[in-house]
Amino acid sequence: MATLIMTAKLNDIDPQAWLADILARIADTPIIRLEQLLPWNWTPPTIDAQAA
Repeated sequence: MATLIMTAKLNDIDPQAWLADILARIADTPIIRLEQLLPWNWTPPTIDAQAA
């Protein structure tokens, strides 16, 4: 867990926001797209996506 948090911090990402988002999305993400959830590839969800 510490490694995940530190990796997010090294990539200038809020670790809590990143972990909350990937944990919510990981089950629905195909294996070939899991790399998009890594901290250096992750983009925060937009406000429009959160409202949906």
